[in-house]
Amino acid sequence: MSGALDDIVVLDLTRNFASSMSAAFLADFGARVIRLETLHDTAAPLETADSPRPGAWNHEADLIHRNKQSVRIDVHGERGRAVLDDLAARCDVILTDWLLPELEAAGLDYASASARRADVIVARISGFGPRGKDRELPPIDELAAARTGMMPILPQPGQPPVYTGAGAMHSAVLLAFGILTALVHRQATGEGQQVDTSLFAANMYGASLDLQAFLAIGKGDRLLNPISRLDVSNPMSGSLYPSADGRWVTLTMPDTDRWWPEFSRAVGIETDDPRFDTHEKRCETNRLALIHELEAAFARQPGAHWRALFAEKGMSADIIERFDYPANDPQALANRYIIELDHPTHGPVKSLGFPIYMSESPARLASLAPCRGQHTAQVLHELLDYPAETIHELGTQGVIA
Repeated sequence: MSGALDDIVVLDLTRNFASSMSAAFLADFGARVIRLETLHDTAAPLETADSPRPGAWNHEADLIHRNKQSVRIDVHGERGRAVLDDLAARCDVILTDWLLPELEAAGLDYASASARRADVIVARISGFGPRGKDRELPPIDELAAARTGMMPILPQPGQPPVYTGAGAMHSAVLLAFGILTALVHRQATGEGQQVDTSLFAANMYGASLDLQAFLAIGKGDRLLNPISRLDVSNPMSGSLYPSADGRWVTLTMPDTDRWWPEFSRAVGIETDDPRFDTHEKRCETNRLALIHELEAAFARQPGAHWRALFAEKGMSADIIERFDYPANDPQALANRYIIELDHPTHGPVKSLGFPIYMSESPARLASLAPCRGQHTAQVLHELLDYPAETIHELGTQGVIA
């Protein structure tokens, strides 16, 4: 089965999770993604997971580098730079998180790349955007998240700010979307262009509902400070209650008039209780009294009881789960959000799958993460038409590996 991006060639110049994941998304749908592993590279990754123990499964690499090819080139020497120039000229997209001075020194910034190939798309995840005084700051998600205003309002009052790490995935998807939009534009006009999404922008859009409300209102403690779970404006929407086994119940029923009759019976409160018989009483006059009643009600049964009851009654509520739930959820397996595979070294394992469903050109797992330089000779021969003698010569001279 063909992929939607089978004709697209991407040069992957990435070090961080977000940008590497963005390239993997393109590879999932058929793009030929060629990952550059530089020889004698002195630039360390800006963000890195702990190295896996010897013999352990490098699960992060098999997620962010799946379906890619790997080439190793000494980009610091003259011949290696020439090989890299040839490779960049054959790629439709250069996807990177390198700092701007690094790209310019390697001749891979947009101005240099477009001089070699006018319709090239140079796509980058930056820290804080391509313009302004902070344009050259490194792309580190936690630093970008710290500026968005969201971290201080996530915890309960009096607790430290919370870093969710969500900006990395937001930026990965935004960059892939930007690349596809640029490819559509190129198809219509023949023009390449520069694409940038920043971790700062991605974190801002991760907080878009709250940030947009602040931009509209411009003030208000509820938008600037954390809110206690006992101070929610609607006890039946956005509220959290501990169950008997410590698992948390979450309710999303803002229209309390619609839900109250069934909900009140489910939690053991009289439907016509005069304290709660109107929306105004439930959410204003006796809001705190209802919160305390619900706390007591949910504490009487474990989380499994409440989930079954919510499902039976068709209520908009659920139990907050830990990672072990999606890891074994039949729904996640059915939709390939989690995939099971037979790893050639580590045997049966599970991995994150594909978050996008397409009926005619679905994502596919064609290969796990490559070994460093695994495809150097193949790419130079197939894509650049280098003869075997030249490839052998480059290898013996230490230009490639």
